[in-house]
Formats: sequence, structure tokens, C-alpha cells
Amino acid sequence: MSVALVAWVAIGAALAGFVQGLSGFAFSMVSLSVWAWTLDPLLAASLAIFGGWTGQVIAAFTQRRLPDKALLWPFLAGGLCGVPLGLWLLPRLDVVVFKAALGLLLVVWCPTMLLSARLPRIGGGRLGDALAGLVGGVMGGIGGLSGTVPTLWCTLRGFERDAQRAVIQNFNLAMLSVALALHVLGGHLTAAMLPLLAIVAAAVLVPVLLGARLYQGLSEAAFRRLVLGLLTASGVAILASALPELLRR
Repeated sequence: MSVALVAWVAIGAALAGFVQGLSGFAFSMVSLSVWAWTLDPLLAASLAIFGGWTGQVIAAFTQRRLPDKALLWPFLAGGLCGVPLGLWLLPRLDVVVFKAALGLLLVVWCPTMLLSARLPRIGGGRLGDALAGLVGGVMGGIGGLSGTVPTLWCTLRGFERDAQRAVIQNFNLAMLSVALALHVLGGHLTAAMLPLLAIVAAAVLVPVLLGARLYQGLSEAAFRRLVLGLLTASGVAILASALPELLRR
């Protein structure tokens, strides 16, 4: 295991841990925007799921995050159906397509979130919540991206900020716990990965707590704009690296 690999994994985990502590989600989006450049997609996905789960466990013991159960359960019901499907899709992913899809996701989703204050609020009810949870579960099984679609959906529904944060954090913890267990049972997490998993866990600890502290004391709106802007830039960079090879096929 090279020093460069250790540094790359640690940097991705630390940046992602900070953003997760600040926003309550997005560990996989940030970490994969770093790791997708050099790591095998299956390894990157496994590390992202483990890192996101570690951050949510830390948050569970250090932050008050009691959700409205009536809001949470439709997301959980849909998500639990989606995680196995995402895990089934993971080893069948094409590396270049994976990078292009990740970049496109960041480029489309992050500016949408920036504009969400001007988007009309929608209904959808529990069925819509369950469908958002289903998509989140699929993406969680693929690479720990469980919070992306449910977060956008909650924003479009007009959930109050703290209620949305509690729902997404608890949804992510549940989905990542299931995804991590299925990865272990499916043999995707191997003994050879243990050193990298330890690096991820160590790199996440302090940034998660720092991000959570900043969330309490500073303007969330300003930090959300900064984080989403950085994620958009990451998406552009990843998409630019994948498109030339994709177009040559």
C-alpha cells in the first residue's frame, strides 16, 4: 500500500467527514468525487459506505437527532427495498460509466439544490416519500449515496430544516447499516481492505465533529452554498475526465 494511496484515501475521508458533519449527509458524494480518480469503483464504494456509516454512528452518539417517526417511516420502507437492488448492480457497473454518472449527478443535483429556494413546493405524500427512499436505497447499495435523492425530495416538500436533517441522518444511518452488512455478507469487504477502512475511520472522526460544531454556530445557508459549489466543481472535473474515454467507445 503506497503512501500516495493512504494520503488520497485519508484526504477524501476527511473532506467528506467534514461535509457530512456540517450537512448531515453527502459523505459518499464528497469522498467519491476524490476517490473516483484513482480507486477501483468497488473499493471506492465500499470505503464510502463504511465512512458514511462511521460518520453517522459518531453523530448518533454526539448529536440530538430525534425524527418525526411519521415522516421517517415511508423513507425507511422504500429504502430497505432499494438497498439489495443497488448492491446487485454494483459489481456490474462499468468504470467509465460509473465516473460519468457520478459527475453528471453532482453537476445536476448540486445546482438544483442551490436553486431549491425558488422551486415550487410539491405534495407527494407518503408514496412520494417511499419512492424517494427507494431510489436512495438503491444508490446507498451502489456507493453509500443514500441521502442524495431523499434530501432533494425533502427540500422540494418544504420540510423544516431541523426536521429534514433528522430524517435524512436517521435514514442514512439505517440504509448505510444495511448496505454495510450486505457488503460484508456478499464478500465485498475483505480482510485486505482493513488497513484502508482503519484509515477512513481515523480520518473521519475529527472532521465530522468539527463540521457538526460549525453547523451549530454558523449560518447553514452560507455553508450550504459553499459545499454545493465545491461539489458542483468536483462533478465537472470527474465528468471531464470520463467523457473523452466514453466518447471514444
